[in-house]
Amino acid sequence: MENIYNELHTAEILNRIENLSPNSKPQWGTMNVAQMLAHCSAFQDIALGNSFPPRYWLGRLIGRFVNSIFYNDKPVPHNMSTIPTILIVDERDFMTEKEKLKQKILTFQRNGPEKCSSHPHPFFGKFTPEQWGKGIYKHLDHHLRQFGA
Repeated sequence: MENIYNELHTAEILNRIENLSPNSKPQWGTMNVAQMLAHCSAFQDIALGNSFPPRYWLGRLIGRFVNSIFYNDKPVPHNMSTIPTILIVDERDFMTEKEKLKQKILTFQRNGPEKCSSHPHPFFGKFTPEQWGKGIYKHLDHHLRQFGA
């Protein structure tokens, strides 16, 4: 399984982000490409420990039983619901969001597992740093595939 802590996997993700353009269209979902980049950036903030969304009641109930969805080898289903606080609906600048996301990915990768957030995911709950690394890769891969990158 790919892991964002691996420099080769990080480089692959960054190259795929470089292949996006302001005109990239989604193959599913409602976000445009700039909104998707902002969404991924906001998700990085959770893993970096810069954002602490509250746990949701459904996640508290079933999150620990389904949390492997986040870090297993199976693709993320299309149109899966997202954390409400990182659902981006306003217009964003493509270049700004692209650069912001790239920097956050590099920061997360360089910080390594030691500096990964210990705060629980709002739905799935507590993750190990290794699970965060796999989940971050998987989340980015899902959204890059959404835009054909």
